Amino acid sequence: MRARPSHGGGDATPDRARRDPAGLPPPQQAVEEALAAAGGDCLVLVEDSSEVEVRFANNRTTTNGARRDRRTTVVRFVEVEGGVAAGVARHAGIADPAALAASAERDARGSPPAEDAAPLVEPGDRADAGRTRFDEPPERTDLGVLQNVLGRLSGAFARAASADRVLAGFAEHRTATTYLGSSTGLRLRHAQPTGAFHLVARSGDGTRSSWVGAGSADFADVDVDALEEEVVRGLARAAHQVSLRAGRYETILPPAAVADLMTALVDAAGGHEAEEGRTVFSGHGGGTRVGQILSPLPLELRSDPFEPGLACEPFLAAGASSADISVFDNGLPLANTAWVADGRLSRLRYHRAGAERSRMPATPPIDNLVLELPGAAGTVEDLVARTERGLLLTCLWYIREVDPATLLLTGLTRDGVYLVEDGAVVGAVNNFRFNESPVDLLARVTEIGASVRTLGREFGEWLNRASMPPLRIPDFNMSSVSQAS
Repeated sequence: MRARPSHGGGDATPDRARRDPAGLPPPQQAVEEALAAAGGDCLVLVEDSSEVEVRFANNRTTTNGARRDRRTTVVRFVEVEGGVAAGVARHAGIADPAALAASAERDARGSPPAEDAAPLVEPGDRADAGRTRFDEPPERTDLGVLQNVLGRLSGAFARAASADRVLAGFAEHRTATTYLGSSTGLRLRHAQPTGAFHLVARSGDGTRSSWVGAGSADFADVDVDALEEEVVRGLARAAHQVSLRAGRYETILPPAAVADLMTALVDAAGGHEAEEGRTVFSGHGGGTRVGQILSPLPLELRSDPFEPGLACEPFLAAGASSADISVFDNGLPLANTAWVADGRLSRLRYHRAGAERSRMPATPPIDNLVLELPGAAGTVEDLVARTERGLLLTCLWYIREVDPATLLLTGLTRDGVYLVEDGAVVGAVNNFRFNESPVDLLARVTEIGASVRTLGREFGEWLNRASMPPLRIPDFNMSSVSQAS
């Protein structure tokens, strides 16, 4: 086990962490200097990130670039009348750790006692405390990670131009290394790579469009040729156009659309707000709906920092408190959390203080999401083949909450709504505005396919790591016809 850096004087940072081509000081240095300047209960978060992107339009690349960023957050805890207050100060770029510590202390001394106050996480609370490589430098990305994508796109551009279609989209990759240090001796580090690829194809006359997206840690698993084939197939399916009125239709939701809906569901799963009677997860007559059946199928909706292929930050790193996230919980280990288990609501989000008051498990947020039905098999195409008449969506867009009490969402279909008859796609129909609750959808779903990694069109930038199945909904509410394209 590596020795931990000391809180005070002396430089325990290894030589390899001192070298930085951008001239930024080692993030470990900022952590130690802020803790030393604070001289009391304190924690420091430093996120060092690098990002590259390539954008393309009209069958050619248009821009590419690289960015580097650093954000330092200091949280100071002081005793005030009635309890403990937390103050926060943050800075982007090269920070003055001592100034941030002083600013955070002033903020704390001017704040009321924190309702989320709890003892700071201790190193002994973590079995992995000696394996987090705190002394390592930040990991970085560069344009080389996109070479596979760029190489395959050149051929796609040539094929598109010869077939009178236009490709547009972007690929981006970000690596963020988080350093967390506290006055209790906690020293944690995690490097997280995140990539996304979006591809839109349009017909030459602009009347048809198709989209596909993919999330990836390093783009090694992104098959650009297969994604190109998917958007080309979408354009071909739309060669025959059919007009439909608004109404309820049997609808196949592809994994990307399911990801956006389930992301909205988990985002609404705050325990405190549910107890106050303000959300879809509030119990009738008080309390919450934990333990109630949400779906007749034994599906599971979970987050797990160690999910194969979707691994994410294994400890809480929070720069601010909210109703169910607490700065006092920084460094808390994250573990497999089933929000829905065997079709029942199993967990809501609670910070430790709220969990203790409500006699519930502490359940911080986790940066991935999996919806799965044990033993389920089948792809979108398999569900299509078993459809007598219905709609197949490509993705959802511009999703907004209408009613938190039911989690009613509204939004638009986009880039391809296809009519299915007798097990085959026979054409494309107009776009719709929909009104649906993802909680209600779980209660009404009649078929679930196999879960695959996917990227939501609306919320994929916020939650990149998702594995979702296609769903069959017998009566999806297309509330009005939309002219969006």
